[in-house]
Amino acid sequence: MLTERDLKELIEHRPKDPVLSVFLNTDPASGSNEVHRLQLRQLLKAFDEGAEGDVDAIMRFVQHEYDWSGRSLVIFSCVEDDFFRTFSLSLPLRSRARRLKRPYVKPLVDLIDSYGHYGVALVDKQGTRLFNFHLGELNEIEGSLGEPVRHTKRGGGSQSPGRRGGAAGQTRYSEEVAERNLKDAANFAATFFDQNQVRRVLVGGTEENVARFLEYLPKRWKCLVMGTFPIEMTAGHMQVLEKAMNAAKKFEVAREARLVEAVVTAAAKGGEGVIRLGDTLGAVQAGNVQTLVVSEGFRAAGYRCVSCRFISEQKLERCPFCSSPIEKIEDAVELAIRQVLADGGEVEMLHDNQALMKAGNIGAVLRYKT
Repeated sequence: MLTERDLKELIEHRPKDPVLSVFLNTDPASGSNEVHRLQLRQLLKAFDEGAEGDVDAIMRFVQHEYDWSGRSLVIFSCVEDDFFRTFSLSLPLRSRARRLKRPYVKPLVDLIDSYGHYGVALVDKQGTRLFNFHLGELNEIEGSLGEPVRHTKRGGGSQSPGRRGGAAGQTRYSEEVAERNLKDAANFAATFFDQNQVRRVLVGGTEENVARFLEYLPKRWKCLVMGTFPIEMTAGHMQVLEKAMNAAKKFEVAREARLVEAVVTAAAKGGEGVIRLGDTLGAVQAGNVQTLVVSEGFRAAGYRCVSCRFISEQKLERCPFCSSPIEKIEDAVELAIRQVLADGGEVEMLHDNQALMKAGNIGAVLRYKT
């Protein structure tokens, strides 16, 4: 499973030779294993000259080691540097290949941002079921059960042994038990979220039970609840996974729309926001990017200083900061993403967001107004 530690290793890797990065869609819904192998061969044809060792290493792995259990396969290879990393993912990715000076990490940044480190809680009046949801994989980790909640039959007037008040008293008692159970479930879930470094929360159950559960959830976790969905407590694994995926997608679309609106508005007012490649690269170079927003698949050539961190969309003979030579780079966007992550900022890869496309496919929320 891909983790932030894996991503950090890829970002910080400094090979002597270029790295061949391959993303292969292996979703059974899009074709057989042989179809995917053929697609891989087509992707690698462009690198037959100059990266023969990497091409051979990748084909050997796919033919003899890969178990085809995932829906995407990601490979990074630089045989000259003894660097070979593979990741099998449970989410489908668009097939592509790049050979650059650094591992091509944009698609992985997008995945972790959209589907990384969710905590999922199913709740009812008796307890909770807790799941880790990460990059399309759902694992049930823990659960808690409280005191059984008894239901009084309609029209019942008899008293339960040891209880007073007949049906009305039993109903009040059952409601008290349910409240205790939901409160205990919320505290139990909060501990689970803490221990598992959850970044976002999804809650499933009836509308009533979810609302009461959220009342008891500590404020810091309530603020991270990104969606709720109706589901039975006894739902199967695949049903929970489908509901969680749909809720996560719905949240992402709404969140992305708000983020782009904020960036475009701030840029128009000359505030803490920039749009378009030139101004965004300037903010990246200054270390002033809090959140970088990029249209998925957006690439743009640029220029960088061979000595310092200066990057630009304009061709220059010398770096304006250190006077070192300037070299052309195939993808300035990839370099910007790396630099923002290295500076402790965040990167948001957006899908089919028309507002961002009109704004030049890239922009940023700034740490401070320039």
